[in-house]
Amino acid sequence: MKVIMTGGGTGGHIYPAIAIADKIRRRHPEAEILFVGTQRGMEKELVPKNGYPIRFITVSGFHRKQIWKNVGTARDLMKGLKEAKKIIADFQPDLVIGTGGYVCGPVVRTAHKMGIPCYIHEQNAFPGMTNKMLEKYVEKVFLSFEEAGKYFKQPEKHVVTGNPIRRSFLVADTDDCRKKLNIGPNDFTVLCFGGSLGAEKINEAMLEAIHTFNGAKGLQVIFGTGKRYYDEICREISSSGLQLEDNIRILPYIENMNEYLNACDVVISRAGALTISEITACGKASILIPSPNVTGNHQFFNAKVVADRGGAILLEEKELTADALVAAVLKLKNNPQYLNKMSQASAAAGRIDSADVIYENLKIR
Repeated sequence: MKVIMTGGGTGGHIYPAIAIADKIRRRHPEAEILFVGTQRGMEKELVPKNGYPIRFITVSGFHRKQIWKNVGTARDLMKGLKEAKKIIADFQPDLVIGTGGYVCGPVVRTAHKMGIPCYIHEQNAFPGMTNKMLEKYVEKVFLSFEEAGKYFKQPEKHVVTGNPIRRSFLVADTDDCRKKLNIGPNDFTVLCFGGSLGAEKINEAMLEAIHTFNGAKGLQVIFGTGKRYYDEICREISSSGLQLEDNIRILPYIENMNEYLNACDVVISRAGALTISEITACGKASILIPSPNVTGNHQFFNAKVVADRGGAILLEEKELTADALVAAVLKLKNNPQYLNKMSQASAAAGRIDSADVIYENLKIR
């Protein structure tokens, strides 16, 4: 059996594809799985790192504001379609699965025209343009959020699956993770991050909040600044004269996110679909700060789904201050019953069987 996985740009598109590929490989060790992405996306590094081969095509995004740039976008699309056709003809897949990003368009569309069964997975509560355009070419549309279904046109194709996440998030034990990360068993632990590159507004608020959290007994704060902001954050702390106590950890990037998520009590983060899926799969209360600079404001809709079910505090960026962060964290720390209720609601909003459900809906011979 041969499968093409296509999706790219951000980890939110790539890691679900890897989770699906891992599931297929566990059920069919003999399966040949090829990823198709672009040279510019994170897939270039993440896919080989997770043990899969990858080939690349040319594709670029649609420009809504600078319309004249779409001449180049159209040129890239034509080139990408030819490249996709050659890859598909060479590899001869039995099925193609797209997990979002512009790269999916040429690959899924071409595979459909060549008579190959195709599937797509939509991570967000507000779908991306590419997936909405591809709906008519696929056998099934897998949805992370039921709420996303209203933006598509063929409900008979829809299967609500949740967002597939890597198995390492599901098998980790909280006590073991705390021991490994040197976190006390009774420490109230806050994990804050804004993605691999970081989020400037979250960093600004957290930098100020650290002055309040620094040295607080029974409180651990783990702050992932993102690689691009780490040096700047360290300089600002140094220039302020603040001497960090042992309860504050500042990291440029959190590689072993599965361990940190399982070890913490509350998460402060953006509201990307993958992040939310990992948080809810681990059953963690969260303070979600959606990025306002994303297509269709989809992070707000992602966060609202969990907040409406009681598993998260939704804090919009325009409301974000150090005082607001501190107040939300202390509210959870000082009210164990409220924290437990939020954690249970978070777990109820998440799914741990997403990859299984997707696998069962694939036409795998």
